[in-house]
Order: sequence, then C-alpha cells, then structure tokens
Amino acid sequence: MNIIALRIKQRREQLGLSAEQLAEKIGKAKTTIYRYESGFIEKMPSSVLSDIANALNVSPTYLMGLEDNTAIISDHIRPIRLKKFPMLGEIACGKPIFADEEHETYIDATADIKADFCLTAKGDSMIGARIFDGDVIFIKEQPIVDNGQIAAVIIDDSVTLKRWYYYPDKQKLVLTPENPKYEPLVFVGEELNSIRCLGRAVCFMSNL
Repeated sequence: MNIIALRIKQRREQLGLSAEQLAEKIGKAKTTIYRYESGFIEKMPSSVLSDIANALNVSPTYLMGLEDNTAIISDHIRPIRLKKFPMLGEIACGKPIFADEEHETYIDATADIKADFCLTAKGDSMIGARIFDGDVIFIKEQPIVDNGQIAAVIIDDSVTLKRWYYYPDKQKLVLTPENPKYEPLVFVGEELNSIRCLGRAVCFMSNL
C-alpha cells in the first residue's frame, strides 16, 4: 500500500466515514474507494485527488505524503488551488532516455507545489527514494543542486534522475541511483561539458 492509499484510509477512519459515505461525497462507487485504499488503481487523476482531499478536510499534498498532520483542517475545508505544470517528457530511472521537451501536455496539481515543470519517471533505479516507474516528478528549475539532492540531469541529449554529488575541486560529478543493482554514473574533466542540471526534484505524484 502506498502513502496515498494509506492516508486516505487512515483519514477516512479518523473522521468516522464509511467507504460508501466517502464515495457519495465525491460521486464515486464505494468499490472505487476500496480500490483506491488498496492501491489497485494504476493512476489517480489529480481532480479526484483534490475531491477526496476536500471530502476528508485535508490538502492534496497531505495525501501525497508531502505534509504532516498540520495539513488537516479542523474547522472548514480550505479551497484547493490547482496549477498546470508543463510535462516535458519522460525521465529515465534505469538508463538515460531521450526527453522530448513538449509543452503540449500539462499535469494539474495543487498550486502549493513549488515547481516549474514535471517529468514522468521510467525504470526502477530510484525506488529507494520511493520513486517508481510512471510516477510524475515535479522539478524546480535551477542550474545546480546541493550534494545529496535528487536532480534531473541532461546527459548529451538524454535526461536522467539521480542523486547529485559534485566536487568542483576534483572536477568530478557523481550521479547516484537509489537501487543497489545500478552503479553510479561518474563524470570527470571534459566529460562535464556534456552535463546540464535541469533542476531539483521537489516532490512526486505516485501511481495507485
């Protein structure tokens, strides 16, 4: 069970709501709620996530695991503001794949997310950071990130998602996966000329 499924069920039970009552609030069948809470739905639309958050008096970012219990609204439902994030293509988590920087596709998500664009994760090299194949990764555009942060990095004409470790004195960059079956990518000297940091991963929207 992923974090979204777990938090929906925990918050519903905390409020004393049955699955049928929650389903009525969002205009869905109770079996759909059970499937959401069990993690059997492949992907939850952001509009449904917002509807469920409203019904449970929490923010979407709380359900996504990006906030703690301070996100719960006890007296009233906080209006949910949505923002369109441009989808720039796919980002490789196993090996770099070409990222087609199309601005024709957008993802609707809460405006609380401080990001400039998003990418779709591919592969399993970042599963240790709870990033799985098909997850939507929100990126804050910046030319460099702090060591240890997860970055979207262009390598030649491809893009990958890894933990960033840059050592300027050694002219060395190490891009580290979060899966022991993959080795770090190491670049030194003139090899760094083919590298460009797109930005920092600030949050992700996981599949259900």
